[in-house]
Amino acid sequence: MYYYVRPRGCEEVVRVRIDRNNDLSLSDDGGSYWVHKVVRGVKCRENVELDLFFDGNRRLTDKQIKNGELVDEAAYNAWTTAQTPQN
Repeated sequence: MYYYVRPRGCEEVVRVRIDRNNDLSLSDDGGSYWVHKVVRGVKCRENVELDLFFDGNRRLTDKQIKNGELVDEAAYNAWTTAQTPQN
């Protein structure tokens, strides 16, 4: 599963991969999961903290982000296309 993050004050969009079978930790309540990722782009050096929360079936239920914002795949594709040199 992929999430897309734009660090605060930057145009760069970073793709973050979450493996729901290996990256998630069981919550203290024992019935849900969470993952914490620190994300940093190549061009933008701002760290973004991403916390994602999942139910017992590993479906996303909540998200928290510091120093950035979640964006969609279209924003990521637009950013990567803009970085490709034109011949």
